[in-house]
Amino acid sequence: MERLNPRSVLVTGSNRGLGLELVRQLARKSNPPQWIFATCRDPAGPRAQDLKNLAAEHQQIVIIPLDTCDPSSVKAAAAKVTGHLKGAGLNLLINNAGILKLSTVETETPENMSEVYKTNVIGPMIVSQAFLPLLRKASQESSQKGMGCSKAAIINITSECGSITNLFAWNLNGLISYRCSKSALNMLTKCQSLHLAKDEILCITLHPGWVQTDMGNELGLPPLTIEQSLQGVLHTLAGLSEKDHGTFVNWEGNHLPW
Repeated sequence: MERLNPRSVLVTGSNRGLGLELVRQLARKSNPPQWIFATCRDPAGPRAQDLKNLAAEHQQIVIIPLDTCDPSSVKAAAAKVTGHLKGAGLNLLINNAGILKLSTVETETPENMSEVYKTNVIGPMIVSQAFLPLLRKASQESSQKGMGCSKAAIINITSECGSITNLFAWNLNGLISYRCSKSALNMLTKCQSLHLAKDEILCITLHPGWVQTDMGNELGLPPLTIEQSLQGVLHTLAGLSEKDHGTFVNWEGNHLPW
């Protein structure tokens, strides 16, 4: 993990689950980032209390309001982050915010499909667009050769449920809108990787495993604790390079089929 040394990180959906634990583990590193921008829709609300408590313990954590489904909120968050960075770039963007709705082929609804797609695909798209100037700046000013998460990277948190080849956990639930959204997020990541290769901005889609979170528990008994998943994720992020650009990996660093 010590090879993961970004000066600045932004994590969406930081008030609970994987996002909160990711912020916690980054802040507790022996060499924490100078800035950890922890974003969520309502930092003043009760669901963000754990994040606020964590931020009170670590001066690196800056809580930023950001609703990934609201372009004006995303734009305002980018402006605030730009102000905090004081001319520096953003090294690592982790698009973690996402939702899941249980469904089957026969019960899925247009309303749920639209809502899940908006959060899980359009959200990461507009967030990445808004922070792209800061990512480019970080890449341009880095002395690091090649690509890496300490230089400039977009990590889109996906799911093996969206793998058309593997269809992870199909026997547990159809999850139609969720699966379709994650497949689309995988394609978005691939497109980002092709477009941003010249900028040396690493683009990866990452499956954190089936984890004991509110979302993961809806499917049964996940084998991974949040701590186990995020320790693996951070170890994997530390080792990613241009050889992994535009690929689909899991929390252990193994490549997954689309």
